[in-house]
Amino acid sequence: MTQLLRVQNFNVSRDGFGAGEHQSLERPFGDADPGQMFAWAGATASWPMRTDPGGSRGLDDYLTRDYARNIGAEIMGRNKFGPQRGPWQDYEWRGWWGDEPPFHTPVFVMTHHPRPSFTLSDTTFHFVDADPATVLAQAREAAQGKDVRLGGGATTIREFLDADLVDTLHVTVSPVELGAGSRLWESPDELRDRFHLDVVPSPSGVTHHLFWRK
Repeated sequence: MTQLLRVQNFNVSRDGFGAGEHQSLERPFGDADPGQMFAWAGATASWPMRTDPGGSRGLDDYLTRDYARNIGAEIMGRNKFGPQRGPWQDYEWRGWWGDEPPFHTPVFVMTHHPRPSFTLSDTTFHFVDADPATVLAQAREAAQGKDVRLGGGATTIREFLDADLVDTLHVTVSPVELGAGSRLWESPDELRDRFHLDVVPSPSGVTHHLFWRK
């Protein structure tokens, strides 16, 4: 069975940025307001951090549920894992997510500064200094026949797109503009040479872009 490399529920602004400038410990998305960027997902009935009953159904909810379907491993960039740059100054830092990360699979963090692997709950983080194809091969082996999710950020997704390794993408465009930051694209039309594209507006105000390889 084919193992796909999938981008799932990746959010960008109307001008194509996945995060703003000035990322910090207090602001994981920099100048971007996550309350605006991700409100569509947080409002769904299937949002995994929902603590009260209710929530919306429909397309947004379906795509939120689909996030974990058949995923056996995750790949992410160093900037998604944390705000530190360069050599690790603090090995106590174990990601933004606390003691129970939301991935529930092996996670491969791309970095030029490897560090020992560690496990939190049912998620093991591995730190790999390698090219996208090598990292994907490691993630596929760890996924044990399931698909691999490419979690971001935007720079990491572009690396895998430039290496022609991505099979499907779901990118949600929120109606906000950032002006600067980590950019996925100037226009989704940049990918039409390699992907089919369906553009589906949602009543929540976001627009879902669904790409699959030609």
